[in-house]
Amino acid sequence: MMQPTSPDGSERRKRVVASRAPAVGEVFAVAALWASSFIAVRVILAHTGPLTVAALRYSMAAVLLLPWIRRRPRATAGPRWWLAWRLALIGISQYTVANAALFLALTMVTPATASLALSLTPIAVWILEATLLGDPPSRGQVAGSVVAVVACAVFFAGGATRMPVGALGLLAVATIGFAVLPILGRQIARRRVVGTVTLTAVPLAIGGGVLIPIAGIAEGIPHLPLWGWGIIVGLAVANTLAGYLLFNHALRRLRATEANIILNLIPLGTALIAWGALGDRLTPLQMAAMAVAICGVTLAQRRTVRRGPRAPTG
Repeated sequence: MMQPTSPDGSERRKRVVASRAPAVGEVFAVAALWASSFIAVRVILAHTGPLTVAALRYSMAAVLLLPWIRRRPRATAGPRWWLAWRLALIGISQYTVANAALFLALTMVTPATASLALSLTPIAVWILEATLLGDPPSRGQVAGSVVAVVACAVFFAGGATRMPVGALGLLAVATIGFAVLPILGRQIARRRVVGTVTLTAVPLAIGGGVLIPIAGIAEGIPHLPLWGWGIIVGLAVANTLAGYLLFNHALRRLRATEANIILNLIPLGTALIAWGALGDRLTPLQMAAMAVAICGVTLAQRRTVRRGPRAPTG
């Protein structure tokens, strides 16, 4: 027989809900910021190259973060190379490879298409976990992944124009590149050898720093209008720094599962912003396929997200 709820218990639950409300708002703000990233990049690509955009955005963000790095005692002793190569690999995969591939793809596809393709990153995460770490997926993950992939295929096939093969390959590279951070970042976080700022700033500096000479050779010196530099600074400060800080702060009150359910709305947010800002429209079939894909990705994350935050793609 159920016991009646005590007034104290009811009040306690109300206080918990009230304390979690700001965190939920923070994650919605992050989702909006990261959804707008695709639009902002697409706009600025009319005035400079994709490699230059990525190099400037992440290098600026790293420069702003580096002064906040603090030395912390290591909770688990170990060779320095263990940490160094992981931070370097995160930087190269997340920013040099994945974001460069994403920005190149945005010269060929709409922001909504790119955003939906990258929503498959959690599936790439558990595939890497299964192959590299010997951690097999659950039935729910497999079922959700199949649903999401089929829905994305319907979305791509239902567009007004066929997606270029090159764009599809670039988005596949970006999806795999973004999957490296959750795995290596989780290993570093478990050992508690560095803080969150260091884990964010050092890979940013490495990935953005590697892109600078590559962009300079491939695309030359950027000649942006003043408002274009404003977009670059906004991407570095708001979409990168503020986005990561808000997300990490929200995780103090929310479980990663709860936060990622909200972040799964990013493709929908990107489609809505692109509709209003760029006039990009989706067919009814594409809208239905996007909704099904979001549901499939959410199901595919049910076990993965308990171990760590989503791979950031903003």
